[in-house]
Amino acid sequence: MSQNNAKLNELATRPLGRLLWEYSMPAVVAMLVMQLYNVIDRVFIGQGVGSDAIAGLTITFPVMNLSAAIGILVGAGASAKISILLGQRDYNGAKLVMGNSLVLLLANAIVYLSFFWIFIDEILLAFGASETSLPYARDFMLYILPGMLVMNLTFSFNSIMRSTGYPVKAMVSMFIGAGSNLVLAPIFIFVLDMGIKGAAIATDIAMTISMVFVMSHFFKKDSVLHFERGIYRLKWRIVMGTVAIGAAPSFVQAAGCAISGIINTTVYAYGGDTAVAAVGIFITYTTLIVSIVVGMCQGLQPILGYNYGAGRIDRLGRAFWLAVWASTVVCTIGCIFGLFFPQYIARMFSPDQALIDATANGLSIAMLSFWFVGFQVIATTLFQSLDKAAKAIFLSLIRQVIFLIPFLLIFPRFIGLNGVWASFPASDICATVMSGLMVWWQMRALRREQRLRQA
Repeated sequence: MSQNNAKLNELATRPLGRLLWEYSMPAVVAMLVMQLYNVIDRVFIGQGVGSDAIAGLTITFPVMNLSAAIGILVGAGASAKISILLGQRDYNGAKLVMGNSLVLLLANAIVYLSFFWIFIDEILLAFGASETSLPYARDFMLYILPGMLVMNLTFSFNSIMRSTGYPVKAMVSMFIGAGSNLVLAPIFIFVLDMGIKGAAIATDIAMTISMVFVMSHFFKKDSVLHFERGIYRLKWRIVMGTVAIGAAPSFVQAAGCAISGIINTTVYAYGGDTAVAAVGIFITYTTLIVSIVVGMCQGLQPILGYNYGAGRIDRLGRAFWLAVWASTVVCTIGCIFGLFFPQYIARMFSPDQALIDATANGLSIAMLSFWFVGFQVIATTLFQSLDKAAKAIFLSLIRQVIFLIPFLLIFPRFIGLNGVWASFPASDICATVMSGLMVWWQMRALRREQRLRQA
């Protein structure tokens, strides 16, 4: 246990720049590798099956996001809560959170997988599937359903692994899964000629391999936290505390479901399946960039949570602003590529010139304020790490719900399809202003709290 204590104590003692790098870089790499699951599927499907298949795959985004939201509700909440408890040296409490999280993930999976299986066609049609794209979307979803539980277990316990001081091992687990998918996807899609079904099966197998690696870590007695008897009985206090913290990032994912449905139906009305496929490429590209920031957040969260639990408010503030600076640089680079090289991005996914032109037009508008996004994501992580559930939930919703949905409903009425694309930069600007005001207020409150502790 003394070696484990030393591993955790470094969160409060090591230089912040080096610590943030060592914790965030494996998380960033892991997030990028995780996104390769999506990119690999879309590139192989777009090049080997066609643009209609990309449109069908785009329709599955909301359903996949909904499944991920349920997993994040437990996984993100558990990892944040565990970081705070470890900072307070409450190891038994941290074990109980981990055990309760496992039971919650399994119970939730039974509910949502049954629901998706029974109402799959109705769900896909509600999210904008057309007669052309529905068969592709259905084929992918029916074969990816068994892998949804595996995905949630993998990502949730990967976050817990990172929070307990194993960032490099967490990264390796994602490499194992993505590497397996990179090998299996072309075999199932092209060699076995299974098309979009093959992409789903390859993803299921690859994620299962990654899950076995992740879960085996928590069966080892020398891990900071490991599975043992007496930690699986659900306790209301632990369940509600975990869900409250995880609600913010979970609502972001769930909000993405509603937004994807609105976007898909709106762009289909103005541009057909080609416009839907263009949205799919846009979402894939921006998600890839944001995943780098999310990786920073995953590396930042244990540092913020541990130092908040230990009363190191000054160190917490420095880590936060360092992450804001780094995330802004990343989003600015992504913004530049999206604005000035959109056709090259589109060609990665499809040789169809009509789809390339539609995507390039969308990126040149939607990416105008993308460089603001990094700050907004890091700000949400701050409140999540401080166990400020209500504020984190509100902040997580302002960009995708409070601002984006109204813009999506209003702008296209005046400027058509370009109105959909213009909704994104408008919501980015509004959300950033609101996030800045909330961070300013919270930092003042934290400084007052620190002065009271020192008095």
